[in-house]
Amino acid sequence: MFKKLSAALLAGTFALAACAADQQDGVAPGSATDPATVQVVRTALKNLAPGVRFDEIAPSPLPGFYQVIASGQLVYVSTDGKYMLNGDVVDLGAKENLSDRAWAGFRKAQLAKVPASQRIVFAPPHPKYTVTVFSDVNCGYCRMFHSHIKQLNEEGIAVEYLAWPREGVTDTAGLPTNTYKEMVSVWCAADRKAAFTAAKQGKAPKAADCPNPVKDEFDLGVKLGVTGTPMIVGPDGMVLGGYVPPDKLLKLLEKGS
Repeated sequence: MFKKLSAALLAGTFALAACAADQQDGVAPGSATDPATVQVVRTALKNLAPGVRFDEIAPSPLPGFYQVIASGQLVYVSTDGKYMLNGDVVDLGAKENLSDRAWAGFRKAQLAKVPASQRIVFAPPHPKYTVTVFSDVNCGYCRMFHSHIKQLNEEGIAVEYLAWPREGVTDTAGLPTNTYKEMVSVWCAADRKAAFTAAKQGKAPKAADCPNPVKDEFDLGVKLGVTGTPMIVGPDGMVLGGYVPPDKLLKLLEKGS
């Protein structure tokens, strides 16, 4: 397990280097952390995965452990640095997955940093709910989800898209992937919403380039644990699923409000 986790942590390290720059110490803002314990936890994980970059280290609800978010994973490390748990912590009394709740708080805080100008937004005049969707212009389920965009808006749901090219930003030769280039063209289009919808219908956008957030949003997705598209994130930071039809999505949002 250690080898598997170590490889997974290292795999995300380089993709997250830019994203992690704003919080390189890894200490969760406002948390009651003990600096000495944080250092023990950091050292223990760096011995396991030397290149790992930390996004958040904070006391966990599990006594004797700190929770660590790093390279798109959440793990628990004992305060003496001897043990690591890779799995969910569930409060049996409250019947609540505390790991999901920790992820949700982290996602919500990170997504709040993304300016509206860097999103492609489809919203009704007065939305009841707003979801963030990491999306690829070519994936089948992403296209299926977007085919319901009118109904979603009619249900009072605003959809804010972030770019997440499933092929990644570069290929094995270090060249931009076709999907990445297509998504850059969408984000650089004069009418991004029209270009986005056309791409979802299989109509490739006119090639364009400009300062754009596609790579940053891809890196953010990796940081937040995105592994496929679409990934729908609710207002509270909880993941609501991949492809979810409008009626089911509305029920999930109503349940969570």
